[in-house]
Amino acid sequence: MKTIDTTQVTPAESIQYLQNAVAPRPIALVSTCDKEGKVNLSPFSFFNVFSSNPPILVFSPSRRVRDTTTKHTLENIEQVRECVINTVSYDIVHQSSLSSTEYDKGVNEFHKAGFTEVPSLKVKPPRVKESKASFECKVKDLIYLGDGGGAGTLVVCEVLMIHVDESVLNERGQIDTKLIDLVGRMGESYYTHSNGDSLFEIPKPLVTKGIGVDALPEAIRLSKIFTGNELAMLGNVEAVFGTEFKDDELAHQHAKDLLKEGDVEGAWEILKIN
Repeated sequence: MKTIDTTQVTPAESIQYLQNAVAPRPIALVSTCDKEGKVNLSPFSFFNVFSSNPPILVFSPSRRVRDTTTKHTLENIEQVRECVINTVSYDIVHQSSLSSTEYDKGVNEFHKAGFTEVPSLKVKPPRVKESKASFECKVKDLIYLGDGGGAGTLVVCEVLMIHVDESVLNERGQIDTKLIDLVGRMGESYYTHSNGDSLFEIPKPLVTKGIGVDALPEAIRLSKIFTGNELAMLGNVEAVFGTEFKDDELAHQHAKDLLKEGDVEGAWEILKIN
């Protein structure tokens, strides 16, 4: 048995043990806005439900280990103490991952990840239309756990409104675990979900900055063949491969098949003309 004294290792070393051992973790896809109304969207796997009466969800954006800076999500919540926590199902996991890219402040990750904004009923931030369940929340408390790299802030959220896609409800009107097909975060680049092969990998857009769904060529972005998840895979590259692209369903279907195998580069090769 290997034993680690947490006072004798770096935050980066600690998080490797914590995130790999404490898993799978549910994912909160959190939408916020600043006092000027600019929207931000980002996923957090330090997240769970902590009370049903009152209904309380808690998530924690951590300071960046490299320079101790805070996330835009936390900065927004300090200005506007509201948020929407959206669930992440398997069919939007690539889009959710793409939204974690560290875009500049003011960039709307809804657009980058190809998500659709839906106005909330009781809070200012919008909810994610593609999410199977969304929780409009007011922030009751912020609990700062430290000021060093990796330190979290507990965002204690009281749920005001719950929105659930009827496609995931059973005959009793309750959420069916298999139908909602939620994704859990594992360590490193791994995820798991509640159906089929439970372990899969997604390149995390942290070192590189994906161009985003909104920057895809129109022939690809408006294709009737690709799902939002597949567009997010194509958008998780640093630059567009080529200058002209095919606009026919046969080529798009071929590229789609390659994306199902995780071959993003091969899909781009099929799609480009030159």
